[in-house]
Amino acid sequence: MTTTVNISTTNPLDVADHTLFVCKTCASVWQEGKRLGESGGQKLLQQLQQLAQDWDLRNEFPIQEVECMSACNRSCVVAFAAKGKLTYLFGDLAVDGSASAVLECASQYYAKADGLLPWSERPEALKKGILAKIPPLSLSQ
Repeated sequence: MTTTVNISTTNPLDVADHTLFVCKTCASVWQEGKRLGESGGQKLLQQLQQLAQDWDLRNEFPIQEVECMSACNRSCVVAFAAKGKLTYLFGDLAVDGSASAVLECASQYYAKADGLLPWSERPEALKKGILAKIPPLSLSQ
């Protein structure tokens, strides 16, 4: 599986303004220190990549696979991050049936200047399982 990353060239560092991180090792089955078969995270990643082909924000909000986001007991895990916005980390996502909700919530996040995602506005699959809401980095100290 290759990483799907669409980088916007609108900023000087070639870093996307928004990124959807997806843990690809979530919901893995391990035996003797080796992963067996395809993980739930890989399946969710593939579903997101497939749905994102028709997503209006596919070029503005790239999907980046991550080896591990250290929330193994709360898999599957995704995060929304953007410059100047809150960062959200969601866990406990179902392998099947979460992908469209993740992209819907990502669209909501994209539309908010501060990234704030009120519980009442989030898709059902992302109302529970929030692991972190991290404040944006401040450039002025």
